[in-house]
Amino acid sequence: MNRQERERQFAQARIYPVITPAFCAGRDPLQVAAELTAAGARVLQLRAKPTSDREFLILALRFREITARSDCLLIIDDRPDIALLSQADGVHVGQDDLPVHAVRRLLPDGLVGVSCHDADEISAAQAEDISYLNIGPVFSTQTKQNPMPPLGVQRLAELAQPVRVPFSVMGGIKEDHIPELRNAGARILAMVTQLTQAPSPGAVFARLYEAMNPDK
Repeated sequence: MNRQERERQFAQARIYPVITPAFCAGRDPLQVAAELTAAGARVLQLRAKPTSDREFLILALRFREITARSDCLLIIDDRPDIALLSQADGVHVGQDDLPVHAVRRLLPDGLVGVSCHDADEISAAQAEDISYLNIGPVFSTQTKQNPMPPLGVQRLAELAQPVRVPFSVMGGIKEDHIPELRNAGARILAMVTQLTQAPSPGAVFARLYEAMNPDK
């Protein structure tokens, strides 16, 4: 799959599961990934920190096997080296991670996403060779050690206006937030615990996907 095909598939994803082993309710994250891809997930992100480099690579390789069987994109959080070695489809970086131009040297044909929290970061990201950006946190979240203050839906709508690339939104998003997020311009929801801690991740994914496609 080339870069254009990857970017097209990402833009159509609607629900973007982010899997962190620590937030899988004690289950094997590979089981969660398998259930989500079986339910129709077209993109998954693996966020595996804190863990050793060796363990991260082993897990990424197993995720690649699962996603490849279902034509699902695999994005690795923070680590372009792990993405390259596991033959993932891309990498997602934060403001303190490697810069986009350096990541592109390793992944010229891959997806490169960037986390953004304000207008300046969005502007800077769009000046780079990115595939997509993520805006957040929209709501309060406990999935990061040092979460930033939540933006709120109104500020999200303002920040989304000048965005010219596909973008996801993240941070404390639950099913009942979907109508207001859609009204604010969100079309791709990056979600963690709503999916990974659900008794049936696949069933929840299917329901969320339908909610994001009301005119389907």
